[in-house]
Order: sequence, then structure tokens, then C-alpha cells
Amino acid sequence: MKISFFGAAGEVTGSCTLIETGQTKFLVDCGIFQGEAFSDQRNRNKFPFLVSEIDFVLLTHAHLDHCGRLPKLAKEAFKGSVYCTAATADFAEIMLLDSERVIAEEAQKLNQPPLYSQADVLKITKNLSPLEYGQEVKINQDIKIRCRDAGHILGSAIFEIWIKEDGQEKKLVFSGDLGNPPAPIVKDTELIDEADLVFVESTYGGIIHEPADERISKLRSAIIESAGQGGVLMIPAFALERTQEVLYELNELVENKEIPAMPIFVDSPLAIKATAVYKKYVEMYDDESKRLIASGDDLFNFPGLKYTPTVSDSKGINDVPGAKVILAGSGMCNGGRIPHHLKRYLSHKQNHLLIISYQAEGCLGRQLLDGAKKVLIEGEEVIVRAKVSAIGAYSSHADQPKLINWLKGFSKTKPKKVFIMHG
Repeated sequence: MKISFFGAAGEVTGSCTLIETGQTKFLVDCGIFQGEAFSDQRNRNKFPFLVSEIDFVLLTHAHLDHCGRLPKLAKEAFKGSVYCTAATADFAEIMLLDSERVIAEEAQKLNQPPLYSQADVLKITKNLSPLEYGQEVKINQDIKIRCRDAGHILGSAIFEIWIKEDGQEKKLVFSGDLGNPPAPIVKDTELIDEADLVFVESTYGGIIHEPADERISKLRSAIIESAGQGGVLMIPAFALERTQEVLYELNELVENKEIPAMPIFVDSPLAIKATAVYKKYVEMYDDESKRLIASGDDLFNFPGLKYTPTVSDSKGINDVPGAKVILAGSGMCNGGRIPHHLKRYLSHKQNHLLIISYQAEGCLGRQLLDGAKKVLIEGEEVIVRAKVSAIGAYSSHADQPKLINWLKGFSKTKPKKVFIMHG
């Protein structure tokens, strides 16, 4: 067996691992390299393997750093199945269609051909093969797989892989991205007790997150402060998982009357589509979320909340006077609709930018978080007078103690080797 790492090795992006046995070649994830642009040269480089020889792909979840180059595989003649959970299949379709749109816009500006086309996205989404958690699937005579709940985002999976080679069977476990329990909506990360080889993410391998109960307290305080100043609270949020998690907690704050009544906008077409997918998979929710829904509580609809799918809806936010909350993509402030709001509101000291997502080196959100007094947004210099703060406890990744705890779960058969990646 040969294992090669072609992404998420010494970095937190571009997940792509190639497994080669005597008879089969397959990938675990095929993510995009994320930075300041989708058009990063590394995404344009040829794959360091023959795409036509890849038999199948195991997709851990639908974040673009794990699925974003799947359409490029299809463009280069990959015809195999992509195995993932049903929720991941639905999320991947909307995420990839949205990324194709952004890629096309960037390519046009740079006078380059796009990385892939909408037709390539449709090709790969036809090959998505949904699995249920706990379902053992025999891929061929030598390989079987099973998904377990990673608790990272809805539908995220840990893959157990059994490979027979030279009369021996070895078990590989790929963590994908592990969750940060307790978290709203998603179930806690499942533990696995035996493996020969383990591949574990380490995004926050050197970090201890703030306690989970601090995040709702800090969110409440930020809203109350903004309301008192008549200011605008801007929350850049990833469309998938982070937006739904914040909506869950805003629902709790509003219904318990812990914050003043004020307009709350979800200004992201992609987040609105992702929320619709969330509503489709209630059976994947944790027990507390199921209990709330059974009691008649709609987690994603509460007084004051307004979804703004169209451009005219988004522009209408400007006409709403006084204090308001705007949840908009992208989470790193480099795209989506948040740059429009930052240009409009960053220069006023009564406003507040609340960072709740991971900020990569070089992105606009990272510059603001690092204390920049001036930033360039869509070619315009903007003075930063608004308050900028962050909440670390919203991370959907396990921190160091939780990663170690997950690894301690391998108590029945301890792995011979542990590969630490995605960090």
C-alpha cells in the first residue's frame, strides 16, 4: 500500500490524500487550495497523479477545502463514484455551483480560463453516492468502507476503510474534520476503538478553545452593546454550518427575550440555500435540537429575522435605520456581500465587526482582526473606526484536548501509526 499527501500537509487547505493498493487507487477528499483567490496557481496545476486511474473518492464533508477540486477531477476524465453522506451530497452541490460562479468571475477579471465549468460541477454531482452513518459498503473484493459522525458540520464523516492486500487486512481511519462538542444542531463526534493507521486533522492542534458557554454570552453582549449605541453589528460567517449555528443561538436569545428587539438579516444567498438543506435532515440533529423542533420551535425563523436572497433585498438593508445585525458571507470577508457592508459601516465608531470564523493569512478578515487601521475593499481605501472583536469558541474544529481525547478512543487496537495532517 502506498499513501501520498497532495494537500493539507503542513497547511489547513487543499485536502487530498491518494491511497494506492495493488488493484485500486482512490482519494480521500479533493479540496481547493484557499487563499486570497480561487485562481491560486496551485489549483490550476495538473494533479500529481493520473486522474483516469482513480477508481473512487471518499468525501468527508462539503467544505470547499475538502471538495472544491472535485469538478476539476470530472473535467480531467474522472468517472468514478464519490462516496459521502446524503447531507454532504446536497451541500456539495450548492457549494460547488456557488464556487463555480465565483471562479468564473475571478477568471474573467484576470483574463484566464476558469478552473472548471458549471458542466463539470453537474458531472461530478451526478457521481455523488450517498451513504448512511454506520452502513458498511463493499466497494470491491478488497475494500469496504463505513461512515461515522464527525460532528464537524451536518453530514460530516469519519471514514473507516478496510483494505485486504497480500492476504492481510488493514484498517485505516480518516478523521476528516472533527467537531467541537458541545455544539448546536450536530451530534457529538463518534469515537472509534480500533485501527492500524489513523489520519487525524490538527487545525487547532496547538490551541485550547474558549468554553462553549462563553460564545452565547459574548454574542449577547455584542448585540446589547450595538443596540445601545444604535450601531450595526456585522458578523461575517461561512454559509455552511457557522451561519446556522449562530441562527440557533440568536433564536434562543430572541425567544427568551435576552436581547433587545432589532432587525437581524441573513444576507447570503448561499447560506439561505444551506439552511434549506439543514431543514431537510432533522434526523441528523442532536437530541436537544430535535426536542426543540418537536415542541414547535422553528430554529431558523424567529421575530426580527429576515432573509435577503436578492440583490435588491440586500440593498434594502441600507434603508433600515438604527441598530441591526447583519450576518453575511464570506466568513473571511474576501467575497460575498460582507465587503459591501464593511465599506459602508467600518468607518463609524458606533458599529462593531464580530469575527467568529477562522481567518487565513492574507485575507481581509485577518487584516481587520490583526488591528489594521486602513484596509482596501474592492479598490477603495476604508478607514477602520468600528470596534473589531472575535469569538474563538464558535470554531467547528476540535481543539488540542478534544483531538487527544478522540485519539485515546483507539483503545481496543491501538494504531501502529498516526499521521497528523490539516494543520
